Amino acid sequence: MTSKETPKPKDPMKGFRGVMSGTLIMEAITVALALPVVNKLGGGLSTGTGWTVIAVAVLLIVTCGFVKRPWAVPVILTLQVVLIALVFWLPAIAVLGVIFLAVWLWLLWLRRDVARRMAAGTLASQQPQP
Repeated sequence: MTSKETPKPKDPMKGFRGVMSGTLIMEAITVALALPVVNKLGGGLSTGTGWTVIAVAVLLIVTCGFVKRPWAVPVILTLQVVLIALVFWLPAIAVLGVIFLAVWLWLLWLRRDVARRMAAGTLASQQPQP
């Protein structure tokens, strides 16, 4: 005789972590695609600007493994600030930083909204199934 187990409620934040990882990968690809611009306009890949852009792209990929950690969001926002700070050496890279900072702020607003709705019990996944 098997008893029916109550299914465990879905964790909406688990799906959000997937969105964060996907965004980090897309950003890493975009930053890596800017390397030819750095090579041509930024003095080459062996300059400080080149190494910084390479390091940021690698750190964006590495951060994917840590999106579950509480310190991941500050690290992600710091990487955006680093990209924006490159405005003095290569404005094209800073534009990427501004665009992705806007994306991250929007994602964090969405996460806050989901957390608020989760606490209120109004998410669709929290409603009783017929």
